[in-house]
Amino acid sequence: PARGQGLSGVRKRRRRKRNRAEPVKLEIVIRSALWRKQRTAQSVVRKAVLAAAKAASTAPAELAIVLTDDSTIRTLNRDWRGKNAPTNVLSFPASRVGQGDKLLGDIVIAYETLERESTDESRDFLHHLAHLAVHGFLHLIGFDHETDAQAEEMEGLESRIMMRLNMPDPYVARESDN
Repeated sequence: PARGQGLSGVRKRRRRKRNRAEPVKLEIVIRSALWRKQRTAQSVVRKAVLAAAKAASTAPAELAIVLTDDSTIRTLNRDWRGKNAPTNVLSFPASRVGQGDKLLGDIVIAYETLERESTDESRDFLHHLAHLAVHGFLHLIGFDHETDAQAEEMEGLESRIMMRLNMPDPYVARESDN
């Protein structure tokens, strides 16, 4: 204990620490055998989403992340967005953001599209996976990139989160390729 603080000060600090809000609870579901190739994928996704939740000061919440394949994500993209093509990540909010619900929604990530983009853009697969998990999570909590201002805000936050994860800024790499 610090001078003049006594043991009660230590106990108070511990008590405060125990009462902190719990982190975001994740359920990670693997729906494609392709993900077996990436043994650390679940750990990377978990760390990325928790870092995003911390950076965005997210209240305690729950979400599911589904690691799937192009066929499944193509069907979801067609049925929910009217686009009959696979995509890298989709986010499905459970309710309108700000309604006080603990359930945020679902994030779905496709293996083949992620792998193809990683190869085409000379990115590390797991770094790109972390970025897509962060991107999907930010959509669940209300961020978007429909306008230039929204994109700038969202991409800036994504970049800061990736740097906190000791991973490359995904937007700097893209800009240097142009």
